[in-house]
Amino acid sequence: MARFTFTRRTACVALAAAATFAALPAAAQNGFPNKPIRIVVGFAPGGPTDMIARAVGQKMSASLKTNVIVENKPGAGGNIAAGDVARADADGYTVLFGIDTTFTINPALYASMPFAPDALKPLSIIASSGLLVGTHPAVGAKTLADLVAKAKKDAVTFSSAGNGSPGHFAAEIFGDATGGKIIHIPYKGNAPAVLAVLSGEVNAGILATPGMVPHVKAGKITPLAVTSRRRSQVMPDVPTVAEAGVKELEFEVLQVAMLPAATPPAVVEVLSKAISDALQQPDLKNQLAQLDSIIENQSGAAAQQRLDAAKTRYARIVKSTGMKSE
Repeated sequence: MARFTFTRRTACVALAAAATFAALPAAAQNGFPNKPIRIVVGFAPGGPTDMIARAVGQKMSASLKTNVIVENKPGAGGNIAAGDVARADADGYTVLFGIDTTFTINPALYASMPFAPDALKPLSIIASSGLLVGTHPAVGAKTLADLVAKAKKDAVTFSSAGNGSPGHFAAEIFGDATGGKIIHIPYKGNAPAVLAVLSGEVNAGILATPGMVPHVKAGKITPLAVTSRRRSQVMPDVPTVAEAGVKELEFEVLQVAMLPAATPPAVVEVLSKAISDALQQPDLKNQLAQLDSIIENQSGAAAQQRLDAAKTRYARIVKSTGMKSE
């Protein structure tokens, strides 16, 4: 009897193990990953994209049981990092973390790109966020309408994280939509762009919210509006641009993970699941909320369609504003 019980238990365990194995993606069954994964970030350390990449990468490392190494390669609006990943082996061991503008704005903005349009494909649209329109208190603008009125009278200087960055793009939309005169001043990253507003070196910036919030709370930057479709999670009293009367300025930044286009579907499935699982963990959800980011967790054809739609819209804006990457 004991022997029969042992055999039955063994059979049950074997069946359960077989079922678990069958549920694993094919690449996982074949040993992927079996070496460290490199995440290439297209922007400088300390910014929202870098923080999200490191947070998600840490979760992926735990679930995939391999080291995930984050490497920053900023420059040219994310083009440098994207080119690096496009040239990497399509084996899933090199992943790009960046923002959608590299793929939705840059093709219309740059005369040439360091990678072919179809060289990379979306692994995940991780999250989305708006930007904050903020001014130095000396400007005297209390509302977005005040800033529009000032820009129609005297040119307003806007800082950005660099040529072709979301802040640059948003400033150009502001000028085009309102008829205001703007002067774009590029900086090397979001942090120095925020400091330029804080010091009064420039009048205003339309920049990533997390870097602005501490200075808004300290009363050293005046918040006028957010460019997202809904109000900010961290500054709910600030109106959206649509509520403030300039709906044309509505603009969201997508945090994306991309892979070389030839990466096998089974490998994509493993990585996609690792990111999706990470985004469902409460501590990461809270971290993204503190960065004023809304979790999207979108992959496959739906992610590609969303990027394609944004690319079409932004190409029209680049053409109408005459925006240049130089």
